[in-house]
Amino acid sequence: MTTAAWGTVPAEAHGPIGVPLVDLLDRVLATGVVVSGDLVIAIAEVPLIRLSLHALLSSVNERVPAPWTDGGPL
Repeated sequence: MTTAAWGTVPAEAHGPIGVPLVDLLDRVLATGVVVSGDLVIAIAEVPLIRLSLHALLSSVNERVPAPWTDGGPL
């Protein structure tokens, strides 16, 4: 095994890194994810507009019963 010079990247490090987008999306939908955020628009430290975002992303499974008994909200 050879040692790479300072400031260079070894040849084996040029392969694909990370997780493919399809695998990441599959894992997120299988487990679920919550997205939450706030945006405040202010002038001279006086808040004028506030936007809030709260979202739950998850997949639907027919084997898991619904938590409501009347057929649901739809």
